[in-house]
Amino acid sequence: MKFIDLFAGLGGFHVALENLGHECVFASEKKENLALLYEENFKIPVNRDITKVEICNIPKFDILCAGFPCQPFSKAGDQLGLEDEKNGNLFDKLVEIINYHQPKYFILENVRNLKSHDNFNTWKYIENKLKNKLKYSIDDKILSPHNYGIPQHRERIFIIGSKDGIEHFNWPEQSDSTDSILNFLDKNPFNATKLENEKIYVIQLWQEFINKIPIEDNLPGFPIWSMEFGATYPFEDEIPFRTSSNVLGRCKGKFGIPLKGMSREEKFNNLPNYAKNNQLDKDSGKSIQFPNWKKRYIRNNRAFYEKYKTELKPIVDKIKETGVSSWQKFEWNVQGGERDLSKYIIQFRGSGVRVKKTDFFPSLVTVGTQRPIIGWENRYITPKEGARIQSLEGILLPKNIGTCFGALGNAVNAHVVELIASNLIIEKNSEHDIKIPDNIDNEQKIAI
Repeated sequence: MKFIDLFAGLGGFHVALENLGHECVFASEKKENLALLYEENFKIPVNRDITKVEICNIPKFDILCAGFPCQPFSKAGDQLGLEDEKNGNLFDKLVEIINYHQPKYFILENVRNLKSHDNFNTWKYIENKLKNKLKYSIDDKILSPHNYGIPQHRERIFIIGSKDGIEHFNWPEQSDSTDSILNFLDKNPFNATKLENEKIYVIQLWQEFINKIPIEDNLPGFPIWSMEFGATYPFEDEIPFRTSSNVLGRCKGKFGIPLKGMSREEKFNNLPNYAKNNQLDKDSGKSIQFPNWKKRYIRNNRAFYEKYKTELKPIVDKIKETGVSSWQKFEWNVQGGERDLSKYIIQFRGSGVRVKKTDFFPSLVTVGTQRPIIGWENRYITPKEGARIQSLEGILLPKNIGTCFGALGNAVNAHVVELIASNLIIEKNSEHDIKIPDNIDNEQKIAI
């Protein structure tokens, strides 16, 4: 069958559908470097602006594939959804294309948060357009590569549609069996980016930190926010923004810094970033309390420090001196594991230094500086390894590391798409010859 690949990126949909023997007749990608790379990889011209294309000039096709922009719905963005002036209306462009060409199938992909965005109103809009306006049978499911043998946690929502009903379709069967992460890594690759000395130092600081906790005690399951160690600013019933300068002057800020004698601006400069701003109710615009999860993290961190203050204070002083707030947070996601950071996968994220078990890669994200670190080799994963866990091994990748991992973070996993498409697409080879999907049993095949 013929398919089109919209918002194509690195071409995850293309790889998947081509593996199944289908032919791409049209592709669109806004970013120039990715469009040129797509043309080089797949030998097909790429449209640069789907909003300006004459829909009637798109070649006839049977399958529409689109990982339409996720930024309007992602928790990492502003979550403006369909009101996002830059990308929010691109879903409606998809609707126009489907409405004109009436393809037999479509496969759409987006971030998990799409369905719950704006109290499910965004999803109601999308569902209404696809089912009621376009008259397609649709289904959706949140899937991750780790459901299908690939050791990467990366949950995405997939939406499938069929013009002739989906009674034949089943989502690919999930498995608890996952391939070893070591099969996706090269051993000490010569072209790997070594970890910067300052990050090696930060990891050493947190290693020293966890070494201070008695071995018979569990390490915290909540994120460690070291700036709360020694802090006494109010957070339970009133936020600092609504607290008088006199009251704040009797408190201590991050790392226990006394706020007495400071101007109000100086006091706020010595609070953790997450405690400075006014918390506003979206509807009334009035100040509200911190959310319960933030209160709980602050409360737990202060109690934790009080329990181990004697052991921790010298190392906390060193952590404070790093001066980078994200380096002063730590997430130990290895409960019960050996307390040796060199044995794990590490990420430097905005939320802190995150330590993960080696059974799964963390989800690749679009921020190149957050790519996973192989702790036992003091290096970042390579573009080749990143492509391997996205089932895109063998294609040309952007040469710039940041651009490359940005594109890999946006890419759809080709293996997951291939599994979905193989169950969805019934290919008519001739008027009386039908290709039966693998998920239909023998009795059904006889009936057909």
